[in-house]
Amino acid sequence: MKLPRDVSGSDLARALAIYGYSVTRQTGSHLRMTTQQNGEYHITVPLHRQLRVGTLAAILADVAEHCNTTRDDVAERLFGA
Repeated sequence: MKLPRDVSGSDLARALAIYGYSVTRQTGSHLRMTTQQNGEYHITVPLHRQLRVGTLAAILADVAEHCNTTRDDVAERLFGA
């Protein structure tokens, strides 16, 4: 799946709630998000207006690895078509 090019950090943070992620702290323009599903796991999401494609791909790959799925499956569930 081709990743969307117009995802903001706050949009991604809201979407990650599907996987049980919630904000545990904020330092400057970065959120630390934690999930308890499949064991405790943390990711960092920059609160930029538009995330770079590589940054988005890396975050989705981390979520996918923790959830034992593929990056494309995570992207499909978060962003739809």
